[in-house]
This record gives sequence, structure tokens and C-alpha cells, in this order.
Amino acid sequence: MSFIENLKFNSDGLIPAIVQEESTGRVLMMAWMNRASIEKTVATGQTHFWSRSRQKFWMKGESSGHTQTVKDVAFDCDGDTLLIQVEQVGAACHEGYQSCFFRSIEGKGETVKTTEAQLETPEQIYGKK
Repeated sequence: MSFIENLKFNSDGLIPAIVQEESTGRVLMMAWMNRASIEKTVATGQTHFWSRSRQKFWMKGESSGHTQTVKDVAFDCDGDTLLIQVEQVGAACHEGYQSCFFRSIEGKGETVKTTEAQLETPEQIYGKK
């Protein structure tokens, strides 16, 4: 029996995956996975996800070159969330930041601050659109 049989997918056949830098513990991103993307991730050692907005299967770094090499795949006690530890090459965020979580609220939420430097602009990563 595959570990996938222990997972609980939502009504769209998806499960959230938290992606974490193995060496630092920094949370890099959250993305959705379906069964096929989990199987491809485990088989190749590179992260693959399902894009809800594009309705498309994709590999992290396929257009940016900012890939994620999988070091560990775990799931929580309820089987409804994955934790994938990776070695990140380049920015994890499509906006050019190391982590998608580069903004924090200040005070009671009236202001927002950027908490890390942008590594590259989207234009530098993907080219002019």
C-alpha cells in the first residue's frame, strides 16, 4: 500500500503542501498537490504541483530555473497536509523573494512591512511579458 492511501484530499482531489528549506527551517511556500503531482515529486525528487488558477500540472522551476530538490516528504497526523523539505535553488516566490512569506503585519495590522530583500524581479526571472 502506498503512503498516498493515508492522505485525505479535498473535494477537488487536492491536498495542501507546505514547502520548507531543509537547511534553515524557513517556510518557503504553500502549494496544492494532487495524486499525480505527489507521485511525480516522489519519483523525480523535484517538486511538482497542481495550479488551481491555471488548472495545470507544473514543476517548480520549469520556467524560472528555481528548482526544489526534495529531501523529505511527511504528512500530518490527520493526513490532510503535506510537509516537503527541500533544497531550494534561487527564489521560491514567483515575485523573486526567497520565501513567499516575505511580508509581515505591524502592530494591529494597519501596516505591512517587507521582511526580506527581493533576490530578482519577475522580469529578471521570467523575462518581459
